[in-house]
Amino acid sequence: MMPAHVIADPIGQPDALSPAADPFARIVDAIATQGFAICPGFLPMDQTLTLLQHCQALQAEDELHSAGIGRGQDFHTNRFVRQDRIHWLEGTAPAETHFLNPMAELQTRLNRELFIGLFDYEAHFALYPEGAFYKKHVDAFQGRSNRRLSTVLYLNPDWQPADGGELRLYDPGDPEQVLIDVTPQAGTLVVFESECFWHEVLPAKRKRYSIAGWFRVNASTGWRVDPPA
Repeated sequence: MMPAHVIADPIGQPDALSPAADPFARIVDAIATQGFAICPGFLPMDQTLTLLQHCQALQAEDELHSAGIGRGQDFHTNRFVRQDRIHWLEGTAPAETHFLNPMAELQTRLNRELFIGLFDYEAHFALYPEGAFYKKHVDAFQGRSNRRLSTVLYLNPDWQPADGGELRLYDPGDPEQVLIDVTPQAGTLVVFESECFWHEVLPAKRKRYSIAGWFRVNASTGWRVDPPA
């Protein structure tokens, strides 16, 4: 298993995805070569903390709700699978633009350089209470494969290894083999191919805040609009 915050370059040598480098170029290159990228310092700490404060304000207003599984008529909650509480970003709060603007730039760069036809982006705040988890899964609904790339931005300052709560990615070639554990440190962005990487959120020993999101392609047909309006 590779250390957290480390990616492998095309010849297999460890290479930290440095915040000082162009983060968009490095993410695009990592997705093209290995299907996932880990970028510490993607957002400056002041903007990350503004997002954290916004999420905590929503929590205080009881605007975070139990997350579920599936979509439409297949939606249901199952606390044996996931225990996070979420609030979908609408882009109307000034704090959310600190995140959505660079993600729009990332979408543009990914489309321009990888020609993958990303159509839109959706995201929600996620709060994992102490001890909460999300069991091993992939980010693709059965028969609804419009999610192309998954993203996670972490909002937790001063997170320590003993706090747990890592994102665990599994090897696409062997879903039983752990590929990497990512510490949920504030400002770190993780991007990975939605249908290829099984992953889970390990239990944390303190509240764990993040923004989970998905870049989607247009999978509409003559009888179904996907993604929906």
